[in-house]
Parts: sequence; C-alpha cells; structure tokens
Amino acid sequence: MIQIIQVLILGLALGGVYALMSSGMTLIFGVMRIVNLAHAAFIIMAAYISFWLFKLWHVDPIVSMAVTMPVMFLVGVLYYKVMFASRADNPRFTDITVLVTFASALVIEGVLSYLFTGIYRSTNPIYATKPFLVGPFFVPQSQVYATAISITLIISLWLFLRYTRVGNAIRATMQNRNSAQVVGVNVAWVSMLSFGIGLAMTGAAGSLLSFIFTFFPSKHVAWIGMLMSLVVLGGMGSLMGAMLSSFLLAVIAAYVSFYWGPTWAPITFYLALFLILLFRPQGLLGKKMDG
Repeated sequence: MIQIIQVLILGLALGGVYALMSSGMTLIFGVMRIVNLAHAAFIIMAAYISFWLFKLWHVDPIVSMAVTMPVMFLVGVLYYKVMFASRADNPRFTDITVLVTFASALVIEGVLSYLFTGIYRSTNPIYATKPFLVGPFFVPQSQVYATAISITLIISLWLFLRYTRVGNAIRATMQNRNSAQVVGVNVAWVSMLSFGIGLAMTGAAGSLLSFIFTFFPSKHVAWIGMLMSLVVLGGMGSLMGAMLSSFLLAVIAAYVSFYWGPTWAPITFYLALFLILLFRPQGLLGKKMDG
C-alpha cells in the first residue's frame, strides 16, 4: 500500500510540470489555431538559457525564469510576426502552421546542436537531489518546487484570461475570431500577444525542466508527442483541460513505469492520444467543433 501511495505522489509531483509545458501550446492553438510542433524545441531553448545562466553566473534555475520568460516572450512575438502574421487569413492557415512549426523545430534543433553539441545537460541546484520526507514517503524537492510554481503560473494565466480586459479579448478571439473582430477586438495584436504569452510559458517550463530532467537538442522529438497527447486529451484550447490531463496521465504513466518498467511509460501518452481521437476528439473539457 505504501508503494502505491508513493507512486501516486511522484506522479502528481510531475503532473504540474507537464501542465506548464502544455499550457502555452493549448493557449496558442485556442487563440490562433496554430499547431505549434516547435513548442518542445522552444522549451529546450529556454532550458539552455537557464543552464548557461546557472553554469556561468550561478543563477538558480527558478530565479532564471525572470530572464527566460521575457526572453521567450520576445522570441514568440518576433516569431509570430515573421512566420504567421501575414498568413492569418489564409483558409488553410492551420495546415500551414503544422509545416512551418515542424520546420522551425528542426532548425532550432540544428542550431542548438551546432552551438552546444548533443551532450546531455542539466542544472544541479542544491535542491535537485534532496527529498522531503513525510513518514514513509519521500517527494523530491525539485518536483515539489516545480509543481508549485507551475500551478501558480497556470492559475495566474487563467485569472488573467478571466478577469482582465486583455484576457477577455483573448477569450473572445478563442471563441470566434471573426465575431471578436466585428466588436472591435484587434485580433492581429491579440494573436501576437497570445503567441508571446504561450512562449513565455515555455520559458518557465524550460527553466524548471533544466533541473528535473536531462536535456539535449533533439530531446524535443520525445517531448512533442507527449505534449500533443496532453493538449488533445484536455481539449485543444482548454487551459484547465491541459492541467487535468497532465495530472491524469502523469499518474497513470507513473504506475505503468512502476509495474512494467520506465520503457513503457511513454506509451501511456500515445495510447491516450489514440483513444481520445477515436472516441472523444474534442477532449475532456474541449467543445465539439462544428463541421
């Protein structure tokens, strides 16, 4: 029984990190219908920023979010203006984004490989290898801190979308882009801002990932499928859906890893993606799309 509860604790401790990693991706799709296959590559980019800040100037990875988030926000704004701003009204816009972001992911991987080689990297702050002990249970401090920060950021984003004027404009654009434009929302500006916010979340995720997992330039290939599974299961465009699916699949994957070995854990995400597309394409909390 103790082992079963321990596995549950470890799964929940990782769920928040997965939620943060997928939150920006679901926001970007919800506002602009951009399927961002470069999302994981941007997370790896942010992880490298955090790594070098730690290595060169001993900046704690959590503190480095003060750098990675605004840097990735600016990267997102620039990337959107260059790649998507002039194509937003194209009837095949979503199809175009798949190709553009896939190519971008390969370019980012190539640049990072050239600059930093394929060596496994990670930051090692003092809390990275220390656990909290609660009776017979242990929880890695790194995962506790990362999950707490992740949940705080996601709730803050949700409150921003729910209770601010800009957030209302973003939500209106998510619900119906054309109608939002009719009532005076500058959808081009909202789209650019939303993409920047989405990549700011990758900045935070990259900083946290840097001390929880090892990473290298091509690691994004393994992550993108898992992130797509989380976003689709929760409902494309649903922030709370992404959080729910992240905790759910993290716990299931933890049990799969415990009983059958870590090699089988990633299959959990791909099987969930297959089943949700087969039986409920709109996801757990997503709305069924017309047509």
